[in-house]
Amino acid sequence: MYKLAKEHTIDKRNNRDAYDDAMLDMMKVNEKIVHIDCDLAGCINATRIKKEYPERFFNAGIAEANAICVACGLSATGIIPFVHTFGVFASRRAFDQVFLSAGYGERPIHIIGSDPGITAAFNGATHMPLEDCGIYLNVPNAIIMDPCDYAQTYALTKRSAETDSLTYMRLIRRSFKTIYEDGSDFEIGKGVLLREGKDVTIIASGVMVYNALKASELIKEEGIEAEVIDMHTWKPLDEEILLKSAGKTGAVVTAENHEVNTGLGSAIANVLAGNCPVPQEFIGIHNRYGQVGSQDFLEKEYGMTVEDIADAAKKAISRK
Repeated sequence: MYKLAKEHTIDKRNNRDAYDDAMLDMMKVNEKIVHIDCDLAGCINATRIKKEYPERFFNAGIAEANAICVACGLSATGIIPFVHTFGVFASRRAFDQVFLSAGYGERPIHIIGSDPGITAAFNGATHMPLEDCGIYLNVPNAIIMDPCDYAQTYALTKRSAETDSLTYMRLIRRSFKTIYEDGSDFEIGKGVLLREGKDVTIIASGVMVYNALKASELIKEEGIEAEVIDMHTWKPLDEEILLKSAGKTGAVVTAENHEVNTGLGSAIANVLAGNCPVPQEFIGIHNRYGQVGSQDFLEKEYGMTVEDIADAAKKAISRK
């Protein structure tokens, strides 16, 4: 069960602590859970895990492909490994090992890619994963998640440990807006209906969930009722909630912190095309590289603001 927060404001906590808190809680009761880092423990405050469980903390160094292979080896012995590095390295750099050793080898390891999309901000283009989930979508039976806040990150971290599949979860490290109250729980592969509407469906994940909610409020002033869905799991995609909503509203907007041609929007378009063809507008990165800048600047630069989503919703409606 989940419960929406009373106010969707900037959380004073760091979102990375949601991952650490979930790991520490799980490690208290399950000695098989371990954390593997690629010399970035300080970036997600995983030094807390090292301090509490030094025998279950491993630093693979700046060797991401090797970290994946170590995790797969540990998994073969019954260990439940979580591996963290920046999203760019968890995807582009280590993908061969992810695809073959973890995917093809059917090893249920759990990979955490931090600083997703434009949240990398001043780390710039080299550290800005705009295609990470798109890469992972190519792995058969992989689970891909893009949580939006502390409560969801905490819950999905724990849910990951319960699966028998390779998982990839994006991790917002710092500033984020609170969407759900602490203690909320979520099911992998099940989207969340945040707001009901009849005119257009807005589907978002990660940091774009807040913008989607604010956009629905903005167009409500014009008499437009938008349905808002948090699609925190990209794979397996919740086709049931998608088709039900699209069939009702007849128009869809997808909002993602990712390249639209290979991400959530494209995955949703594939489902709609074969089952419920409706007009769809895509908010996200459109065939561009990342760059240095604040998150607010980057949202404007790439057309990902509240106003951009609102405009896309009206355009989708006009195309019915």
